[in-house]
Amino acid sequence: MSSSALFADLYEFTMLRAYFELGMNAKATFSLFVRNLPPQRNFLIAAGLNDLLHEIEHLRFEPRHIDYLGSLKISSQPFLDWLADFRFSGDIHAMREGTPFFQNEPILEVVAPIAEAQLIETLVLNQIGLQTILASKAARVVAAARGASVVDFGARRAQGVDAATKGARAFYIGGVESTSNVAAGQAYGLPVAGTMAHSFVEACASEMDAFQSFSDVFPETTLLVDTYDAIEGVKKVVALARALGTNFKVRAVRLDSGDLDMLSRQTRRILNEAGLTDVQIVASGGLEETKIDALTSRGAPIDVFGVGTDMAVSSDAPAVDIAYKLTEYAGKGRMKLSAGKRSLPGRKQVFRELRDGVAVRDVIGREGETLPGVPLLQPFMLSGRRVAEQTCDLPQIRDYAKEQLAALPSHLKALGSHARYDVVISDELASYERETRAQLID
Repeated sequence: MSSSALFADLYEFTMLRAYFELGMNAKATFSLFVRNLPPQRNFLIAAGLNDLLHEIEHLRFEPRHIDYLGSLKISSQPFLDWLADFRFSGDIHAMREGTPFFQNEPILEVVAPIAEAQLIETLVLNQIGLQTILASKAARVVAAARGASVVDFGARRAQGVDAATKGARAFYIGGVESTSNVAAGQAYGLPVAGTMAHSFVEACASEMDAFQSFSDVFPETTLLVDTYDAIEGVKKVVALARALGTNFKVRAVRLDSGDLDMLSRQTRRILNEAGLTDVQIVASGGLEETKIDALTSRGAPIDVFGVGTDMAVSSDAPAVDIAYKLTEYAGKGRMKLSAGKRSLPGRKQVFRELRDGVAVRDVIGREGETLPGVPLLQPFMLSGRRVAEQTCDLPQIRDYAKEQLAALPSHLKALGSHARYDVVISDELASYERETRAQLID
């Protein structure tokens, strides 16, 4: 991101100036939540928090930003001077990355002077929204793979460099093993993986020449066998193995087109008959969770799935109804009463009740309540600084996500199901909601 300071909708700055000019600097609480889950999702997975906290902690207005805002004619000089010294000083409580969550649950709450909390609205929605969508999609793909590895091939089809790079991180949280995106590998320490393209095969004198030449350079490679005819390509790999003998180190063959069920079975038979039982089969080409589920449910002998476009853009649910709303200001509850867009007032906590290790119900309560279950909102930033004890590396987040997904009821994880999970509000929050509503209407 080139400038998180300016990554805001214009109305954030007009409201900021109004707050500044009117002396409105009392503490506010904003809640981030998803009103309704997409029809294709029974739950979502919280992601993107680490990147968001980094951006907020380092948010600064440089002279070039101040000059640009001055050119928009929405700013006074005193307001611009205030922006020049801006530092976020608030608190952020959030669900840990990798936590499954449901409709209307606060996944993040910002407590800060109202202008500070308002400024980061667009950034919060963008960073949490994107990675949450993509981590949730990845979890479905990984579930469909039934233990086979999944590799992210989606960088070239993602909606821009930032989405591709941060998407790879979200996919990893959702259970994807590795990414073809080298920039994401460097940025986040992700495992990277890749094979070869059809263009290399086409550029060589023959398919056999391509296999021989590429394996000379990269002995433990994956060979793409479907440039001309997939089965003939597999037979050439067998011929290469016979020619090289003990020097043959090829790890896998990749099928990128055609009937992957039929081709993978034929490929496995040919490889096994040649004694190449350790050579794996990678499948790719327009894959998504329903196609992968169909393959794995029928026992197709595929070891690795490369998934690109559909996962990179979450094509069946590319957006979520995510909102960032003011819920408290100057010690008083605030809420939106618009039809279909109601919000819950005040600071909150979410308690997840489990029975025999399986989640059975979530209760949204007021902050400070003590209710049965595990409290999901934890402090990640206090007074504008990260909470060191909450710092986790990406493998830890991934392991946590796996544990939390395992704790969900099985009916929520079934592809194609439209099950709902019980989410209720506490009696205390319900009372506070009625009280706040009455005050606002009066």
